Amino acid sequence: MKLKTKSLVALTVTACLGCLPSFAMADSFAITNAKVYTATELGVLDNAVVVVTDGMITSVTSSENAAALTFDNVIDAQGGVVTPGFIASMNALGLVEVSAVADSRDSHHKNADITFDPSYAYNPKASSIAYTRKGGITRNVVTGAGGEDMFAGQAFLVDLSGEWDSVKQSNIAVYVKLGANSEGSRAAYVQELVTKLEKAQKAQAKSTDAKDKSDAAEPELADEIINELLAGKKPLVVAVDRAIDILTMLKIKQQFGLNMVLIGGADAVLVADEIAKANVPVMIDAMRNLPDNFDSLHNHLANAGKLTAAGVKVILTDMGDSHNVYGLRYSAGNAVANGMSYQAAIEAITSNVADTFKIDTGRIAPGKTADLVIWSGDPFEYSSQVVKMFIDGKEQQTKSRHDKLRDRYMTQSDMPRAYSK
Repeated sequence: MKLKTKSLVALTVTACLGCLPSFAMADSFAITNAKVYTATELGVLDNAVVVVTDGMITSVTSSENAAALTFDNVIDAQGGVVTPGFIASMNALGLVEVSAVADSRDSHHKNADITFDPSYAYNPKASSIAYTRKGGITRNVVTGAGGEDMFAGQAFLVDLSGEWDSVKQSNIAVYVKLGANSEGSRAAYVQELVTKLEKAQKAQAKSTDAKDKSDAAEPELADEIINELLAGKKPLVVAVDRAIDILTMLKIKQQFGLNMVLIGGADAVLVADEIAKANVPVMIDAMRNLPDNFDSLHNHLANAGKLTAAGVKVILTDMGDSHNVYGLRYSAGNAVANGMSYQAAIEAITSNVADTFKIDTGRIAPGKTADLVIWSGDPFEYSSQVVKMFIDGKEQQTKSRHDKLRDRYMTQSDMPRAYSK
């Protein structure tokens, strides 16, 4: 379909929510009459227009400036809220179908190490995927739980379309668990990490100095991954809570020039200035308000707001979960209720995640992939719902297995329940 220049005023008279057939959007469309949270320096735009062409955002402007815009169809948001699709992170969504059924769990393996790539087990048809879309989440950084090794393996990026090609990029980060360990001293794991990095550095230097590189042995996969970390090509996500452990990690980052991200970070508020100075993002669960152990004595609902105020890039996460990722927006709402600014909370589940893991979404801006959500109201309120959702500019349905079960057992019938569907 060729693009046509149409009058925005004329189109908005006839367009309305639901007038356009699902999954059959034209090559270009405009979302009008919307309060747009851009997650950019533009902040919030009232009565704005967002134009999408061939899956990409091509324009974001006020309605007063929209008369000359080019598009094929209009979606009137009717004063609703439009946000970037939320990005969840560091959970096992799609790797676990039923937590209590062992052969439906693929997030863990006892022999998992730095090479463990759980993307091979991702199931885009898992029942939890459609349910998570209802929470406004369009993409997710998935990770396994690892095994007996301190390295839990690789993280990978998916969209939540539920299509067979949902895995968009594998091996985008390395996940390592440090800190408290009931099986021994945390010092041994830190030493092991440093030793691996030093060994890789020496191997690189030796390879560079070698006169005949054709005799050099092919590096093992684990060595290649360490080399990518040393080159800063992918982030090293470090699970750590205690303040002194965080400071140790900051020294290791500086020593080896790593692209480091902290996850957990219960004590991060104690060393927030040092973290901000080192430009290290912190991924936290905004709902952690009680100590899990002696490493996390400073868990508090106000931590997200305090870290943001100190200049730390904060990412809100539901680390390790598989079936409650849907509730990410409620965690953000609780962070706002406990001191985080609304804009910072939006960024913590959109642009901050995108920047950290190099994802081309998370902002409503020209040139960005069109992952968009139209809400009935404030997305951080329980009573608000997703009205429409787009991934790569394609409309998605939000009906989950929960909805189908509700419809099945609420349907009136003269037949027994087992025969009513």
